[in-house]
Amino acid sequence: MVALAQTPPSADRLRAIDEFLAQAWADQVRHDERLRDLTVEVRFDRGVAHLSGDVAEPAQLRLVRDLVGRLAGVYGVWCRVGIGGRAPVVVDLGCGPTKQWSSNLGLDIYPAPGVDAVADLSGSLPLADNSVDVLFAVHILEHLIDFLPLVDECHRVLRPGGVLHVMSPWWGHVNAVADPTHVRLMDVQTFKGICQLRPPGTPRWYPLHAGCDGASIFADLTPLPPDADPAPQSHLARFFD
Repeated sequence: MVALAQTPPSADRLRAIDEFLAQAWADQVRHDERLRDLTVEVRFDRGVAHLSGDVAEPAQLRLVRDLVGRLAGVYGVWCRVGIGGRAPVVVDLGCGPTKQWSSNLGLDIYPAPGVDAVADLSGSLPLADNSVDVLFAVHILEHLIDFLPLVDECHRVLRPGGVLHVMSPWWGHVNAVADPTHVRLMDVQTFKGICQLRPPGTPRWYPLHAGCDGASIFADLTPLPPDADPAPQSHLARFFD
């Protein structure tokens, strides 16, 4: 049984968690030879790990993501890491004036500083198939009556091994209902449904990480090809009831 926090941690506790995580990761790097020569910076902000830098091959990035995600207290693992010298293509969906990284491509339904292209996120994304490495959907899904078409579009545009990072208000926190433009309530279990309960023939996802801090939920999902095995129950048990 996965327990969800009922009360969000205070700002002081979040700072203490970040300090703990930074020290824990530094210890991990010192004792794991696989990590010592990798040029990946890991920064923790309110329990979310932010990865940047460059690796030689995808397996190295998968290793770092997995090990960071195993640290107690990590809610999400957000990534902007190049592979083999190629900078990742990163898109912020519904970014408004604020992007997760300033160099990301910003899409929003309204023009604003930082918005690179105007797009209705309830329809087709103006992006080619298999063209994006990382998608951010931060405080977006709760604004859509039916967010599954957008999730399916994300699956279409992500490259193999790409990641969709989601952050939304947790249904049990006042932030979920305080904004009258929120039309959906979200829970970590919502992403179990996205990964496991969709009808045959719909795009399939593998959960890399999921968590809740008592105010927000986080999910990092990677697209699965049609013939891939689903996530094993032992992996799902890390995140879901």
